[in-house]
Amino acid sequence: MRVNVDFDLCESNAVCMGIVPEVFEVRDDDFLYVLQEEPGEQWRDKVEEAARMCPKQAIKVEG
Repeated sequence: MRVNVDFDLCESNAVCMGIVPEVFEVRDDDFLYVLQEEPGEQWRDKVEEAARMCPKQAIKVEG
């Protein structure tokens, strides 16, 4: 699985970080960082939930 974020859409509101902080992080500079672009399968359910819950639908999961 691969995580892609459309940073033009992303508002760095940290909803994804609240769901799976092992993969997403909003830092003090108010930008979203993807900590694992290819997270292991153990994170799939949470990553897909983060993509669904993203207010701007900026997160896509491939594979």
